[in-house]
Amino acid sequence: MKKILLIGKLNNVVNETNKFLSQYFHVQLCSENAKVLEGMLKIVNPDLVIISLIGAYDIDTSIFFMLSDKYEHIPVLTIGTKEESSSFFKYYEGGQFENLIRPVEHSVILEAVLRRLGMNQDELEKQSRQEQEEQAAKKRILVVDDNGTALRTMKAMLEETYDVALAISGAQAMTSIGKKRPDLILLDYEMPVCDGKMTLEMIRADEDMKDIPVIFLTAVNDRANIEAVLTLKPAGYFLKPAVKDKMLAEIAKILGE
Repeated sequence: MKKILLIGKLNNVVNETNKFLSQYFHVQLCSENAKVLEGMLKIVNPDLVIISLIGAYDIDTSIFFMLSDKYEHIPVLTIGTKEESSSFFKYYEGGQFENLIRPVEHSVILEAVLRRLGMNQDELEKQSRQEQEEQAAKKRILVVDDNGTALRTMKAMLEETYDVALAISGAQAMTSIGKKRPDLILLDYEMPVCDGKMTLEMIRADEDMKDIPVIFLTAVNDRANIEAVLTLKPAGYFLKPAVKDKMLAEIAKILGE
C-alpha cells in the first residue's frame, strides 16, 4: 500500500482528510516543523507528501526548500484557499509540487493523489483488496503511550509488518483489548494516572488477557528504574527512542515468527 505523509495542524479538515485517505493508503500525520518532518521522512519513506495550508501564516517555509533540495523524488500536493496558496507558490520547484484550492471535495483530492502517484482507479481498488487480505493475516500489536508523537512514530515503524492499534492511556488500552485481542502489547511505563505497572496488573488480572505478551517502553535509563521494570517480568523492554530493527527483531522473536 502506498504511503502518504500528511503535514498540517491537527484540525477538523486535516482529520477528515486523514480519515478519508486512510481508506486507501497508509497515512501518517506530521506537524509542519522542519526537524520533525525530516525525521518522519526518514522513518516513513512516503510515496507522496500532502501539506495542508490552513493557518499558512505560521507554516515553517523551510520545509519547502528541504523537500525540493533533499527529497525531489517525492511528489508534493498542497491544499489551501486561494489566499493561503498564493503565499507559497514562490517556493514550488518544477513539477514536484501541485496545489488544490479549497473548498475541495474528497473525490477531487483522491483524483489528485492518484495522479501524483501515477495510479488509476482500477489499480487503487486492486491495492485495497490486497491490503485487506494482508491485513487480515497480520498479527495485531497494541501500542500504549500518553504521548501522541511517540504513538505516531511507533505506528510508522510497525505498520508495514503488523496490524497496529493505538491507545493513549491504560483505560483506553483495556477497552481496545476488550474489543479486539492483540497478539502483543507495547506499553509505556511512565504514564500519568494509570501507569504501565497498573495497566499490566489489570491485564494480568483478566483471564482472557493475562497471557498477552507485554513489552515495556521506558525513557528512564537508570538502574533502579530498570530493576523495577524487570521485577514485573514483562516479555521484554526497550529504552526510548526504540530502534526500529531491534524492536522488530524482538517482537518477531516473542511472537515466534
